[in-house]
Amino acid sequence: MATLQNDLFMRAAFAEKTERPPVWMMRQAGRFMPQYWEIKNKYSFLEMCKTPEIAADVTMLPVDLLDIDAAILFSDILVTAEAMGGDLSFTQGVGPVFANPVRSRADAEALRTDVIGKLQYVADAIKVVKERLDARIPLIGFAGAPFTVLSYLIEGKSSRDFKLTKLLLNNEPELAHLILGKIADVTVDYLNMQIAAGVDALQLFDSWALALSWDDYREFSHHYNKLIFSKLNRKDIPIISFCKGSSVFAPMMAEAKPDVISVDWNADLKNIKTALPQGMAVQGNLDPFVLYAEKSVIKNKIESLFERMRGEEGFIFNLGHGIMPDIPFDHVKHAIEVVKEFRY
Repeated sequence: MATLQNDLFMRAAFAEKTERPPVWMMRQAGRFMPQYWEIKNKYSFLEMCKTPEIAADVTMLPVDLLDIDAAILFSDILVTAEAMGGDLSFTQGVGPVFANPVRSRADAEALRTDVIGKLQYVADAIKVVKERLDARIPLIGFAGAPFTVLSYLIEGKSSRDFKLTKLLLNNEPELAHLILGKIADVTVDYLNMQIAAGVDALQLFDSWALALSWDDYREFSHHYNKLIFSKLNRKDIPIISFCKGSSVFAPMMAEAKPDVISVDWNADLKNIKTALPQGMAVQGNLDPFVLYAEKSVIKNKIESLFERMRGEEGFIFNLGHGIMPDIPFDHVKHAIEVVKEFRY
């Protein structure tokens, strides 16, 4: 592996000393950029994901326009579910929709797990991006965590209350475990494929874990995330565990032994870091809505977080979740400049 010109992110992920916090942002290659829309207006979302050159173009936008410290592959957490048999489409204003939601044991049994060949376009995109990055900064690969992917397969689309998912967990836990086990198997293969293709780090997104109680999180989410981490080819590859709910679930998330826990904005980041095992890094945790505010406010909020984290080794600056589509581009750019000017 070529030596990175900028290894701040990698050092922080492995809880080593850095002169400032590295910065990248979830959804940094996305809809808040006019340049993204220039591409998006020509292709469907899935076409963008499945065409390696286009996925690479989008991945590189924040590298070239924002000068961040790590790139994240442009893709989607639901490509695994589509490969398993989900009839996936993306509708403007609605988001992802599965035309054939999983509603029965027969539906669950029909989900395929020998699907890595269908995801080759992701490995191809990684290779294109790595070539373009030319060892400037690391590339982060990712996957959706089994519970979050399950919730989309069961609900058929985004949900406010996860009613159908929770009914499944409560009334048919064995069926839920059947589906989760299949998703976990595919996720292990998928992430190891990304490592083989050249990613420098991985993040597991459990976007809807906050819907779960503590006990249900342990049984239906944590168990599978831990299993996935234990089966990855992790040598020199930091693993980031993210969920909305990490402010609550961080102690349990640590049991799965990720290298980094990405924290939402509901917690004091230093308190979380102090409570974690020695050598486990944290990522986060600015409220994304701060980026709508005046630039002076953005600067103050970021610097306040940095002063709170002063002296802590293993801190990656990020948002508590993704950038919203209508956040002004120049506010995002300003936030990154504030981070890059800071010194411990």
